[in-house]
Amino acid sequence: MINRIIEFSAHNRVLIVVLTICLTIYGLWSLRSIPLDAIPDLSDPQVIIYTEWPGRSPDLIEDQITYPIISAMLAAMGKWTSFTFTYLMPSV
Repeated sequence: MINRIIEFSAHNRVLIVVLTICLTIYGLWSLRSIPLDAIPDLSDPQVIIYTEWPGRSPDLIEDQITYPIISAMLAAMGKWTSFTFTYLMPSV
């Protein structure tokens, strides 16, 4: 198989040179026209959830809303750290 390719290439030098030039031009055109993201996004994915329970204390919101949501998300995503913040009205 390789002998036939070498023999064909040796007998058709002009065709091989033209094909090489065409492929080189096509490769250079592809290189310039394909958009590349040179700096990938390396930031950690974040999920922000706002919850409200009007008239309840921040401790109650933390215990009955925020903690179960965070526990379920940690189990589902396999994430290692979490940050919660509960203040007077919404829980974040």
